[in-house]
Amino acid sequence: MKTDELIIDHESCWGCRACEVACKQENRDPVGVRLIKVLEDGPRIIDGRLDFTFRVNACRHCDEPACVEVCPEEAISKRDDGIVVMDDEKCAGCRLCIDECPYDAIEFDSDRDVARKCNLCFHRVDNGLIPACADNVCLGHCIYFGDPDEIKREIAQKHARRPRQPSEAAVT
Repeated sequence: MKTDELIIDHESCWGCRACEVACKQENRDPVGVRLIKVLEDGPRIIDGRLDFTFRVNACRHCDEPACVEVCPEEAISKRDDGIVVMDDEKCAGCRLCIDECPYDAIEFDSDRDVARKCNLCFHRVDNGLIPACADNVCLGHCIYFGDPDEIKREIAQKHARRPRQPSEAAVT
């Protein structure tokens, strides 16, 4: 079964953090808990210009998620459609999943003493919607949800249309 995926075009992210706000509003997470994070690298000077790089970090919904294997309460499971979900009611707050996640994508909610992770807004996906972070809130148009092959083609076309800086121009 071909499944939809969340794909992030990191090159197009300009750090607006609208995805973080949309996620926070959708999931009502407390202060300090971010299920999606925009990480900033910079500033630095490149070719005489100030430059920042932004990377969006969220659960990758791994093919073989280590967090599922390590959870003693079986609070994390992988659905048939590939979405890795956490059942907050089963979580005992041991934090083993946080330590095991290679992407630093699991947070601890100290208000509720449970681990939290992106569930890909499965409650929306199950109703034919897309995750909140991908629902046309991203100003950089860098977060997509759908058929991975179509998304990769769309991103490649977008990058091909982008004007290049003089330092990036091909030498003829």
